Amino acid sequence: MAQLLVIEDDARIRTALLRALTDLGHAVSSAPTAMAGLQQAIDGRPDLVVLDLGLPDLDGSELLRMLRAVSRVPVIVATARDDDPSMVAALDAGADDYVVKPYSAIQLDARIRAVLRRAADTEVAETPVEVGRLVIRPRGRTVELDGVPVDLTPKEFDLLAFLAARAGEVVTKKELLTEVWRQPYGGSDKTVDVHLSWLRRKLGESAQEPRYLHTVRGVGVKLLAP
Repeated sequence: MAQLLVIEDDARIRTALLRALTDLGHAVSSAPTAMAGLQQAIDGRPDLVVLDLGLPDLDGSELLRMLRAVSRVPVIVATARDDDPSMVAALDAGADDYVVKPYSAIQLDARIRAVLRRAADTEVAETPVEVGRLVIRPRGRTVELDGVPVDLTPKEFDLLAFLAARAGEVVTKKELLTEVWRQPYGGSDKTVDVHLSWLRRKLGESAQEPRYLHTVRGVGVKLLAP
């Protein structure tokens, strides 16, 4: 269940949103003004904010800039403004999505779930992955082994990061070609084999004496702590 904050000055719309979003399984609080909404966003730490731009005390775009200065909470702008400049300004100010009134609660709920999924994926992607003494930092695209930086090419990093995200699982070469190289599987494993060989060398191991990268004959490869 997501904790939502609706910042909307129209009492009729605000009440309808609270009822509909609650019925859809969310916990919802609301604020009728920009400053009240900013305070609630800071104090209540919601999972997502639904923000109207036409607020009585401060324009929603300005509130969004203020909010972005202190919080990374996802924000969906829900407004009657359907012109391109307003949309561009809101997105540039840090909005994660933009929906124009009138909209259905089901449509807004779908956008809420999509934004929350993207936020969750980003949070995971920013978290360092540790496998034994191997540390992969997806956001910075850096790797350390035993505290020493490992210099990888972009594709070597992509390969290692994909395996690290599924550490302990056997990943097939077909999956690697599809997910890392974005290629349909054509029966040739040479691209994967060559990059695995380069990666092993940089990790100080070999196929015959593996530490982290273990070949599962006839199936694929898996990343394990020594």
